[in-house]
Amino acid sequence: FKTLVARPALTEGGFHERLVLFWVDHFTVAARNRQLVMLLPHMIETAIRPHVAGRFSDMLKAVTTHPAMLIFLNQAGSVGPNSPAGKRRKRGLNENLAREILELHTLGVGAGYTQGDVRSFAELLTGLTVDKDGFRFRPNMAEPGAETVLGQSYGGGDAKVADIEAALDDLAMHPDTAMHLARKLLVHFIGGQPDPDHAGAIAAAYLRDGMLRDAYAALLDHPGAWRPDLAKIKPPFDYIVSTVRALGAGIDDIMGLGERDFRRGFVAPMRVMGQEHFAPDGPDGWPEEPEAWISPPGLAARIRWSQQVAASRVGNRDPERFLQAALAEAAGDLLPRAVAGAETREEAIALILASPEFNRR
Repeated sequence: FKTLVARPALTEGGFHERLVLFWVDHFTVAARNRQLVMLLPHMIETAIRPHVAGRFSDMLKAVTTHPAMLIFLNQAGSVGPNSPAGKRRKRGLNENLAREILELHTLGVGAGYTQGDVRSFAELLTGLTVDKDGFRFRPNMAEPGAETVLGQSYGGGDAKVADIEAALDDLAMHPDTAMHLARKLLVHFIGGQPDPDHAGAIAAAYLRDGMLRDAYAALLDHPGAWRPDLAKIKPPFDYIVSTVRALGAGIDDIMGLGERDFRRGFVAPMRVMGQEHFAPDGPDGWPEEPEAWISPPGLAARIRWSQQVAASRVGNRDPERFLQAALAEAAGDLLPRAVAGAETREEAIALILASPEFNRR
């Protein structure tokens, strides 16, 4: 988990790292037990990071078959009722993964799928499981026969992963998926209600060949991406990472910490601010709404964090130069005057880190 903090804190490619975190949240795995704590970083590095600028279908297939996702959504124990394993063990079907792929990962809530589609897709996904070596496909757990999802038939012969991958490929290129991803990108990077014209441009670019880099280009090329207002509140993870970046911390300041110091310096403050480290409450990830992060306890925790960091890291830092480096033109009219009037360097730096401007993006 140190690496998951160090990369966005130290990188020169900030947009790329934010995209990684966006997809980590899109494909949420809440690391709430030791097994998932170990597996989540591997999923990020092998199933998400390599595909961030590539085809969404490749990322979707890699995440869907990763042990972290299969365990988190109880797919590893899902058995086709009429499969050999299902008849022998009297074990049943689990629809969690099928539902979340349709509802969260691809088409989106309210898209044109039915409970029948969920059931058929869940039956198609049977056989995806995990053993001591990682992902494994077990045909004897797979529901026999073809399955129809959104009017398209998959399988029917010997059960194989290729049938599942074909369904995932089709879902990845569905127009509802394109619009769902476009809206999520807009809400995450810009905030507020997604502009239909902007969302349509992103979706159209994506649907040309399913390349995510084309979707990002459409996101950034639209005039709506460059409006001056800061509509988003940094979640605790982003706030802490941006503080580390602003203070110019080096790799040893993070990777050199012992486990206890890392938890005390990063994990515990995040928790007090309202965000459990890589463990959201459900498969829909962390909230994007600014008001979700504005609460008296959360704000008090941010102020305490800013004071503690300023006291330990200020050194000979000039507050006015720090203000310019950290916020530049984003600083309002009042903050520079407050910084200039602070009695100590520590107080000035803490004011900057606790300011509304620094807490927004």
